[in-house]
Formats: sequence, C-alpha cells, structure tokens
Amino acid sequence: MPKAVTTLLSSFAIVTALASSQAVADDDKVFGWVEKATLQPWGTEVKAKLDSGALTSSLDARDIEMFEKDDEDWVRFRLKLEDQESGEVFSDELERPLYRELRVRGAGGVDERPVVLLNVCMGDTVYEEQFSLRNREDMNYPLLLGRRTISHLGLLDVRETFMQEPDCGDDAEVVAHDPDEDDASDET
Repeated sequence: MPKAVTTLLSSFAIVTALASSQAVADDDKVFGWVEKATLQPWGTEVKAKLDSGALTSSLDARDIEMFEKDDEDWVRFRLKLEDQESGEVFSDELERPLYRELRVRGAGGVDERPVVLLNVCMGDTVYEEQFSLRNREDMNYPLLLGRRTISHLGLLDVRETFMQEPDCGDDAEVVAHDPDEDDASDET
C-alpha cells in the first residue's frame, strides 16, 4: 500500500477515535473533584470530595456500634453533618444493616470499618452506594466518594469543583446498588 494511503488511513483512524471518545464524553456528566451532594432521604447537603485514590466511599459517622437484629448484623451510628445550604446541623442516630466489613491498610496501620448502603444525590440522580463509616471530623470533607461511586457518576475533572448541583426531586432517577459490581478485594 502506498505511504500516502497508509498515512491517510492512519489519520482517519485517529479522527474517528477522537470523535467517538468525544461522543462518549458528551453523554456523560462531568463532576469536579469537590461537589455538593445530598444525603437521601434527609436532604442534607454536604461537600463531597471525589477521590480516585479510594475504592470505597466514606462518610463521617460517630458513636459507631455493631449489634444484632433479627439474626443479622446491623450498625448504629450518629451522623453530625452541617447542611451547606442552610447551615443547620443534621445530627441523627441511624441504624442500617451491615453490608460488609472493610479492612483498610495505610501508613497508620490497619483499620476495620463497617460498610452500609445509603442513598446520595449527585447531579439529578440518586445513587445507592456503599459507604464505610468513620469519624471524619478532622477531615475537610465529611463525605468522600471513591472509585466505586465515581464510576457510576460519569467523568471526573480534577481541575474543577462544583460542576453539578444536587437536584433530586421525587421523580429523580434512582440507581440501585448492584452487588454484581462489588469487588471482593479490600482497600490497600
């Protein structure tokens, strides 16, 4: 095949690849590395850090206690979150079934955390996601969204913040947690 034809075909392949990747990007929502999120059903708006370095999302929880209910493992915990919209503090004790236990290994050693399923509104969609419970009061963001959650949202632009306002009314799409997407490996 003549070199000019090969070059033309290569150029066409590059343009086609770029066009198809742009089409995918146009269909996806783009989120910044910090966004507002609303915890459902309470409607509490908090700052969320989208962290591609974490696999599982994490939520600021206090007084975490494991217990048994109807022969199943449950978790009781207190949320203490300042609503970004109103400035009011949401502080309720919640009980949720234990979804799984998470072992996190880091510079400080090994940390075991309970994981529960909760609903979070990002953009115009409610996502049921896994959240490890941990006291994050010394952290800048009470809510950290890891790769499992980010993969459901769309694209992450690490150069931007606050690109999507949470706006989930009664008719918002709800994306249920899919246990088939769970990765058996723990955090590292």
